[in-house]
Amino acid sequence: MPSVATEAHAPVPALNGRATVTRRLKAYVALTKPRIIELLLVTTVPTMVLAADGWPSLGLLLGTLVGGALSAGGANAFNSYLDRDIDAVMKRTSRRPLVTGEVSPRAALVFAWTLSVVSTLWFWLVVGSPLAAVLSVLAIVGYVVVYTMLLKRRTAQNIVWGGAAGCMPVLIGWAAVTQSLSWTPVLLFLIIFFWTPPHYWPLSMKFKGDYENARVPMLPVIAPTRKVAFEMIAYAIAMVATTVALAWVADMTWIYLGVAAAAGAWFLWGTVSLYRRARSGADRLKEMRLFHASITYLTLVFAAILVDPFITDVLSVR
Repeated sequence: MPSVATEAHAPVPALNGRATVTRRLKAYVALTKPRIIELLLVTTVPTMVLAADGWPSLGLLLGTLVGGALSAGGANAFNSYLDRDIDAVMKRTSRRPLVTGEVSPRAALVFAWTLSVVSTLWFWLVVGSPLAAVLSVLAIVGYVVVYTMLLKRRTAQNIVWGGAAGCMPVLIGWAAVTQSLSWTPVLLFLIIFFWTPPHYWPLSMKFKGDYENARVPMLPVIAPTRKVAFEMIAYAIAMVATTVALAWVADMTWIYLGVAAAAGAWFLWGTVSLYRRARSGADRLKEMRLFHASITYLTLVFAAILVDPFITDVLSVR
């Protein structure tokens, strides 16, 4: 009987080993903040389609997406390493791998460097775009050094200027296709740049207490809610104006322009509604409604950009 029992339970250690490996892999994936990467890649594909005036080659498309994921993952892993003290204080981030000890700081740093170096070589050698490789490095430096190390803990404008790193995927995607830059990718960059504050500040409002405890001077922490909401309206207006300008600069169609204008009006109304609730002193600002709406808005605009090259030129705004 003892021998039978031993044989029956023999597979258990192997299962536990696989579970441990799986958990460790999930911890390293969590360091890359995959949900952020997904949002970045949503803007890359439409940009590449617009640059190619149709579908680029499958190899180029997949290669650029892989490189972008590696680059963003490396930057996010550096961010996780540098902000582990903040993450430990904030409830929203208290279960991240470096806080729980699932990944050691040294291992996280090695992982971040590995992803960053590999992504640079990938863009240069596999994608075949030195310009995309340089832009990828600039994106990593912008997010890690400019935002995380210099701005985040020092100024309420941290997410405004530091958020520029999150706009780089459109430049990288355009460069991968054309090996150059022009006014069209610059406008795509500006759309995301103006979108970032009204996207992130509602989240900062929701978790204002967390940022206060961590002593991170996000604008909603140090400024009245009414002022923050008003600034969101200003950024939203600039964002919508940029999406409209893109129609003429990139020779888009009336279909794109209609989607961009309608989605912009809808999102702008959301920022105005938040401002009105803040001005009236409402107990519930419903800030997360605007946060989720911002993701839907960006998805709609870039979906319209994705479809536009396949629409007949008869509908061109020019």
